[in-house]
Amino acid sequence: MSGSAIYHALDASKCIGCTHCMKSCPTEAIRVVNGLAVIDYDRCVYCGQCHRVCPTRAFYVLQDDLAAIYGFKYRVILFPSIMIGQFPEKYSEDQIYDGLKKVGFTHIYEVEQPLQVLIDSVNDVLKDSETPKPAISVYCPAIVRIIQARYPDLTENIILRKAPHNLAAHFAIQQLMMEGAQREEIGLFYATPCIAKIAAVKSPVGETESIVDGIVNMNQLYNEVMKVISEGEVPDYSNQRKNLSCEGITWSLTRGESCHFGSRGIAIDGIHNAVRFLERVENEQAQGIDFIEMRACDQGCASGILLSGDRFMTVERLERRAKQYPPAKEISQEIIKIDTGDLKEKLVLEPISPKPHLIFGKERLKAMEKMTRAQRIVCFLPGIDCGACGAPNCHALAEDMVNNKAKMSDCVFIQQLWESEGRIAPSKAFLNVQKKWGTDRFKADCNKRGKRNEGF
Repeated sequence: MSGSAIYHALDASKCIGCTHCMKSCPTEAIRVVNGLAVIDYDRCVYCGQCHRVCPTRAFYVLQDDLAAIYGFKYRVILFPSIMIGQFPEKYSEDQIYDGLKKVGFTHIYEVEQPLQVLIDSVNDVLKDSETPKPAISVYCPAIVRIIQARYPDLTENIILRKAPHNLAAHFAIQQLMMEGAQREEIGLFYATPCIAKIAAVKSPVGETESIVDGIVNMNQLYNEVMKVISEGEVPDYSNQRKNLSCEGITWSLTRGESCHFGSRGIAIDGIHNAVRFLERVENEQAQGIDFIEMRACDQGCASGILLSGDRFMTVERLERRAKQYPPAKEISQEIIKIDTGDLKEKLVLEPISPKPHLIFGKERLKAMEKMTRAQRIVCFLPGIDCGACGAPNCHALAEDMVNNKAKMSDCVFIQQLWESEGRIAPSKAFLNVQKKWGTDRFKADCNKRGKRNEGF
């Protein structure tokens, strides 16, 4: 995935080289070099696992400035219903909507409002006998990118329909232009619960360019609203939620999507669970399944890394809220006031191409030669995947070796063996380890408590 843009980064001053991020990355995109984590962005799918497991919060998100909204007359915030679930129950939906107005937005749209249009469109795709099965949801952009990178043959199974935030963007434009707004006056800003959806807006898959003008970190937006939210009476904003349905409110949760599609639809959450099941699909071990909903995060978007609330409380709040709203099919087109046909047309994505990371280069013969060498090297490695070499596992170390990014002596077990055989001096072995982990790692003061005592 060469040339991929960057939407998150690492603060080297906070990194302690603990390897948690390296070991948890589903695409082996992280190495430890000189005691610090290093990200290979060509392999990164922005799933957020590194952020989730980092004990020092060394990773941070690159995001748009909230002040950018003031470049537009009509300032639209598009946010998933998951955001409402972040707020303590003492705050009503009207209070939250009023807070968003006070932050600076002129128009508010929960992205799941025109959801029946998407449900109908996806069902049309599934009814087509030529649609490869199992069909895979496009909702989670991290899943789409990992399919592109690791399971290129399964890109044909991805349903070519845009995610709800794209649908809501077109919906908002339609409604505002019906009220007299000019397109260039409308600024669309999406409140994202994760890095993957930042990438989905900034570098979309299946379309040349997103119509969304900017992204807002949902945690930042939550904090801004909490600063201005009113404890007293506020205007009634229920008219702005008249298109919401019970299905829409829970759409971003696990099983919020799969229950609508196919006679046999399944839901999988957690990036590593998704990877394991994609391997089953690739090996044709998922026969009879019509539709697969996959989310990189546990409990779906309720545990997005840019959320502040407890995911279990978020799920419970949204499920209770959903009971107050009608089914999507009961919301009439007259209320929605949109051109359904136009929306369905704009929902269609271009074919999604595989983008495998070429570990061994583009030249096929040389790549095959390197692959053979890597497989041979793996036979000499201990196979315990300790991570002490700075790579996530022995296979990754072998790949790095054939690409001249590592040496056999980086393996501490090989070092020990060579020392016992007199092939390498202990001082040389120590220098090799020091080069990998940095000099500070070996300045521990055992008389002190805390991280210094751990050599960090």
